[in-house]
Amino acid sequence: MERTTLRRRALVAGTATVAVGALALAGLTGVASAGPAGTTAPPVSADSLSPRLLAAMERDLGLDADDARSRIAHEYRAAAVAAGLEKSLGASYAGARVSGAKAALTVATTDASQTARITGAGAKAEVVGHSLDRLEGVKEALDKVALRKAPKDVPVWYVDVEANRVVVNAASTAAGTAFLKAAGVDSDLVTVARSAEKPRTFADLRGGDAYYMNGSGRCSIGFSVKRGTQNGFATAGHCGRVGTTTNGFNQQAQGTFQGSTFPGRDYAWVATNANWTPRPTVNGYGRGDVTVAGSTAAVVGASVCRSGSTTGWHCGTIQQLNTSVTYPEGTISGVTRTSVCAEPGDSGGSYISGNQAQGVTSGGSGNCSSGGTTYFQPLNPLLQAYGLTLVTSGTPTDPPTTPPTDPPTDPPGGTWAAGTAYAAGATVTYGGATYRCLQAHTAQPGWTPAAVPALWQRI
Repeated sequence: MERTTLRRRALVAGTATVAVGALALAGLTGVASAGPAGTTAPPVSADSLSPRLLAAMERDLGLDADDARSRIAHEYRAAAVAAGLEKSLGASYAGARVSGAKAALTVATTDASQTARITGAGAKAEVVGHSLDRLEGVKEALDKVALRKAPKDVPVWYVDVEANRVVVNAASTAAGTAFLKAAGVDSDLVTVARSAEKPRTFADLRGGDAYYMNGSGRCSIGFSVKRGTQNGFATAGHCGRVGTTTNGFNQQAQGTFQGSTFPGRDYAWVATNANWTPRPTVNGYGRGDVTVAGSTAAVVGASVCRSGSTTGWHCGTIQQLNTSVTYPEGTISGVTRTSVCAEPGDSGGSYISGNQAQGVTSGGSGNCSSGGTTYFQPLNPLLQAYGLTLVTSGTPTDPPTTPPTDPPTDPPGGTWAAGTAYAAGATVTYGGATYRCLQAHTAQPGWTPAAVPALWQRI
């Protein structure tokens, strides 16, 4: 199976940084979680989950609407309990996972004396030999070697919390062993597994919508975000570099990549012009949009659904966190491995569990006809890296607008002109004021200096 990034294009809804600390349980219907940004996950109820999300969970996970609502409620509670136990168990914490229709939570520890604390919190306790910190230390050593030079015939490696080991997927045992030797890690903590997987990226202001880069190529929006007063969206780093311009699903001028990291990580954000309003929604592709309420991370085994501009809605489960994957372009670390399918053009698109944003599509292998494995870049590290705030159902937004079907008409006057290539530092006049170009770009209709502060600074 070919392993690639999945690129064609996507807008990301603005996200708020959420630190998962002590989380309060909210009865049997859901979990409320709060962080510095004040995002909250409301209780799961019949009217709080998108019909499209429920339909995708029925198709891909075999759950009817009632079962899906119940499972998500259990998964919210499990995430809250796991976060609290991770903090209280400290160095003995060895990971968490859920299983079964009721998302039964298992929390592992290296200290048998902590089992009462775990069971008292409502989880099953498991005593193992290696802490999560120790296993992640092994994985970090592998990551350092891969970032210098991507390993040959070693597509994926991750911490498997259920097996309590680091797993290295390789085309051959020899390739996996050579990788371990190069990193100098303890092979007693690692399982080398034969794998034919060949991940690739899926590149192709509502999550899941298409966008186009520099007039060619397509990706999908992840989530709407804000940086101060600047609107934009989160997406995959492999979709564009800093300065890459974007057009929206309607081919109208949209924005410019402000930050992009790939390989190493796979995240980016695009600042959009005044014609695009960020919404706390993900495209439901025909059965209603999904509202984004926060970004509390789900645990291993939890259900997760993806929206992308090529294949629409598909669901699966989270298999492993903090995975490393090698694409033809290089190695990416810190992504989450899932059983959700995707295809080229879905890159950058939204992953969401219930109403909690999880991340943006990076890449994978397989397709949505025969099935596949995909990886998403977790959203919270993306938000933290660029100082962004997630746009949620609790975020005040501008009055609703519809993206224009025709280029806007710019008021006359000044030296600024659409179609002109401007270098950083260039100055223009517009509307009686003078502006300095902040980054090189070719001006598009509607990208007037007053409307696009990411590109122009008034002086």
